[in-house]
Amino acid sequence: MDPINPGSEEYGHDTEGEEARQGRGVPAPAAAPVRARVVRLVSGGLLLTVNPVDGSEIEPCPPGQEPEAPRPRTPEERAEAARALAPPVPPGPAAPVLPLLERQEECERLTAILGRGRSARLLGVPGSGRTALLDAVAADCADLAPDGVVRLSGHHRAPGELLHELFAAVRYAPGHRPDRPELLARLREVGAVVVVDDLEFGGAALDELLAAAPECAFLFAVTPDTPAPSAGAHLEDVLLAGLGRGAALELLESAVGRTLTDEEANWAGDLWFESEGLPLRFVQAGALLRQRDRLRVTPAEFDAFGALEEAFGPTDPAAAAQAAAAAFDGVDDPDVELREIPLPSLGEGAAPAGLLASRLSRSAQTALRFAVALGGELPHQAHLPALVGDTHADAALGELLSCGLLSPAGPRHRLAAGVLTQLLAQGYEHEAADRAHTAAQHYAWWAAHPSVTPERAAAEADALLAALTALLTGTGNGNADGTETGAERRATAVLLARAAAPAFAAGLHWGAWERALRAGQEAARLTGDVAEEAYFHHELGVLAICAGNLERARAELEASIGMRGALADKRGTVAGRRALALVADLSGEHAVPAALRAEGPVSPPRGTPAARPAVLPAPEPVTAPLPGGPVRSPAPSFPGFSGLADKGPAPATRPVPVAGDGRPGLGSGILHGARRNLVAVGAGALLVAVLGTVVTLGATSGNAEDSAPQRVTSDSTPTQGVPDEETDADETPEDPAPGETDSPTGSGTPSPSGSGGAPPSSSTSPGTTGGPSSSSPSGGPSSTTDPAGTTRPTTPSTGPTTPDPTTTSPKPTTSPTKTTKPPTKPTVDPPTTPTTPPATEPEPEPSTSTSQEGSPSNSASASLGGPPAPADSTQTPA
Repeated sequence: MDPINPGSEEYGHDTEGEEARQGRGVPAPAAAPVRARVVRLVSGGLLLTVNPVDGSEIEPCPPGQEPEAPRPRTPEERAEAARALAPPVPPGPAAPVLPLLERQEECERLTAILGRGRSARLLGVPGSGRTALLDAVAADCADLAPDGVVRLSGHHRAPGELLHELFAAVRYAPGHRPDRPELLARLREVGAVVVVDDLEFGGAALDELLAAAPECAFLFAVTPDTPAPSAGAHLEDVLLAGLGRGAALELLESAVGRTLTDEEANWAGDLWFESEGLPLRFVQAGALLRQRDRLRVTPAEFDAFGALEEAFGPTDPAAAAQAAAAAFDGVDDPDVELREIPLPSLGEGAAPAGLLASRLSRSAQTALRFAVALGGELPHQAHLPALVGDTHADAALGELLSCGLLSPAGPRHRLAAGVLTQLLAQGYEHEAADRAHTAAQHYAWWAAHPSVTPERAAAEADALLAALTALLTGTGNGNADGTETGAERRATAVLLARAAAPAFAAGLHWGAWERALRAGQEAARLTGDVAEEAYFHHELGVLAICAGNLERARAELEASIGMRGALADKRGTVAGRRALALVADLSGEHAVPAALRAEGPVSPPRGTPAARPAVLPAPEPVTAPLPGGPVRSPAPSFPGFSGLADKGPAPATRPVPVAGDGRPGLGSGILHGARRNLVAVGAGALLVAVLGTVVTLGATSGNAEDSAPQRVTSDSTPTQGVPDEETDADETPEDPAPGETDSPTGSGTPSPSGSGGAPPSSSTSPGTTGGPSSSSPSGGPSSTTDPAGTTRPTTPSTGPTTPDPTTTSPKPTTSPTKTTKPPTKPTVDPPTTPTTPPATEPEPEPSTSTSQEGSPSNSASASLGGPPAPADSTQTPA
């Protein structure tokens, strides 16, 4: 045998070909990924796409995709829907059929009330047989209404959920869930007898349910703890009392399947007095007697070692009861040996759940423990083999039903009244948290499986929600919030809610959808899973849109978008923004154009205020509004703009003048209510105030020792100056112009700069000077008042130059000017600018010169801040 090249005979491959040997090492192709179950529904005028991956999407229903109008169901369809809502038939031998005793009067009364089209309430304590009486009344009223009889369960149901279930029971509308207005319109046409078991609300909620279907007759089964209806509900209450002693003993014999002995009859009489004749207690007492009969029978020889009893529980109940009955009837059977088993005590008869459970099979006991862990909700019989770990565990449902430990609740079963409390007292809560965790893991896998239809998931909603609640509340031992086990259970709760919520939404069980989303959001928050929490917020927002609660939808969607934006979840963020845009559309909040959404308006042209649409309300300014009024000088005030939004653009009426600048005022371009414009207005006002202060200070500071300015204003006259301090004061001009003197000149009383007044001199034409001359920057020529009486306009030059003299003939002035005495304050004599272009020379530093009195010369125009210019008492040589 070659270990490297084994022969075909070694591994039994003698019939394989070469191609088969070469393909043995090729891995099997990978299974195709399971596609997500995406369902499209129509709710009102909205198209809902249930997407379990990124979150549901909602949009207005496109044309052509509207669902067909709901049509009434046929009698066959109603019967099929009723069978789907009925609890399943348990496998195994059928339970004994129990008669309805002492309930004929109540049944006839309720049937008469419903026949008159009125509604009634059946009031009874838990265990009084309300469900059995409802079944009898529903059978008698089958032909009263055109839409037949509709059976609903009020267990954990709100009025809106019951209305939608009623609509689905009488109208055929696949993939369509009407909104509130459409639902009410459709239900006004429904005429049916509606039987609701285990109703949990009253008052205004009950009035809402009755008003929504005015053509229906309702029969509600309630407990004394249920809130009472309002005074205007017009409901008749029918009280359901306990059974009499004789009826109770008859019911017990029917449950046992034989005649009671005297000892058992006396025990049953004491039980009747203790339980006040509740039928449930005698059903459970019959189960106790049947178990006692089986215990008294010795197993047959083929099961002498108890193998069958250990695997499948006690002997067949029917065979044991038959053997016990034969023994009690005096029939001799050599294979039957009766043992002495005492009767249960009166306390065990009043609370028999613990004793009954102790005599059940192991699978039934485990199923009871799961029901206790889930708060009384028993999983469907199809889930029991996987949960219990026994392929025959589905038969446990029959055992529990025959013992009276379960009661029907819609399409499922739950623990009967008082059973949960009795089992908790017997220690059945041990390891309840672990069992709830196991059930949650199973349901998370099952609900997400593609083969499970949304309708099946919706039918199992109560058990799934019970598992979620048990994981969040930390039922059981060792489930501290800070332990690793607690964190694992909360993570399982997130998985279960993530898998069950889309199934509930697709199955049109939106009450369970909302409860699953809220439980999942809480679990995700506790575990710190931001991505899953964002998903649940998104789904809650979509559900709120479908319900018409736009404010809640906006809050949930904004929270989801924020979380997904932090996680860089692009697809989820896009889905959330689409839903949020739909909220804005439904609420009438249209988007503002981009040009109007800018933080501040664009600066308008000078003199033209910015336009503001009148349709948008102006926001209130943060600061106080500026006072209105006309423009005043020198400090401008800004008028109000209350009517600017309505009038549109308008030209400025009066710009604010600024000294030395031709810019218009600021008030014409301010947009009312804009924060940036208010800041600009304040800055402009501050700038004007600063400039006014500078001008005032400059006008009053004429004795400063600083260098004299070079500008000549309308209140001062230039004098002949020398360019430098080194120029000889005794130097005389070679060719002085006629009418010029060497005496210092003084200006008259200075006038404010920039006031716009006329110059102090009355000369109209410039004279001929021997020095450089230029135009005055102040807007008009200034004249010197010398003895010759001639005037010449001069302006300061930027620097001293020696240009070529210009010889012109002087013109006499139109009116003689009188010579003023030398001023007490000497003025600065800036050099004149020549008419011909001066030669380019370096500009020396200007210096000040003194007048004949030897004091520094200054002018009122120093307030303008011009550069200093040299002054001289002599003329510039020609």
